[in-house]
Amino acid sequence: MDASRIGIIFDCDGTLLDSMGAWLEVEDELARRAGIQLTRAESDLLTTLTIPEAGDFFYERCGLGSCGSDAVLMMDELMLDYYRTRAIERPGALAFVRGLAERGVRMSVASSSPQPYLQAGLALTGFAPYLDHIVSVDDVGRSKREPAVYDYTRDLMGTPLETTWGFEDSAYALRTLRGARYRTVGIYDNDLSGTFEELAALSDHAIKSFEELDSGAFPR
Repeated sequence: MDASRIGIIFDCDGTLLDSMGAWLEVEDELARRAGIQLTRAESDLLTTLTIPEAGDFFYERCGLGSCGSDAVLMMDELMLDYYRTRAIERPGALAFVRGLAERGVRMSVASSSPQPYLQAGLALTGFAPYLDHIVSVDDVGRSKREPAVYDYTRDLMGTPLETTWGFEDSAYALRTLRGARYRTVGIYDNDLSGTFEELAALSDHAIKSFEELDSGAFPR
C-alpha cells in the first residue's frame, strides 16, 4: 500500500505525551482549593470531559470560583507551565512517529486539550514537525464522546476511513473510534483511562509502549 494513504490520528495526553500525571496533579490541586477530595467515580468522569466541561464540574459540583471560567483559568495557569517547560514524550513515541514520517505516513493529533497546550507541548517534545495537523475538540465544538474531531482531522489529512488509525489511551475514546469504523490502537497508560483489558477489547492492537511497534512495518 502507498504509505501516504495511511492516516494516523494520535491522541496527545497519555498517548504521545506522558502528561496524565500532571493532569491528575492539577485535578487534585483544584479539589484541594475547593476543600474536597475527588472520588474514583469523579476522577473517572473528568477523564472524559473537555476543559470547559471540567471547569463547569469544579464550579457546579465543587463550588470552586464564581463560574466555570474561573476554574478553567486556574487549569490554564497550572497546565500551560507544564506544557511549556516540562512536557515529555512517552518512551519510544517520537522515534515511532519519526519512522512513520520517513515512510510518508500522514499523521495528525486530535486531542481534548486546548490548542495552546497542544502547540506548546508538541513543540517542546519535538513532535510538531512530523504532524500534518494539530486539532483540538474546541475546533469542532464536540467532545470525543462523538467522532466529529476524528472525522474533521481525517478530512484534513485526506486519508480513507478504512486505512486511518486512531491511537488512544482512553477506553471511551476508543469506543467512539470503533463505533465510527476507524482502525484502533489502544496504548495503556493508567486504569483511570481504561484497564489494559478494556483497551484490548476495543482495539485492533493493544500495547503498553510504543517500543512494541515497528514504524517500518506498521500497520502489519
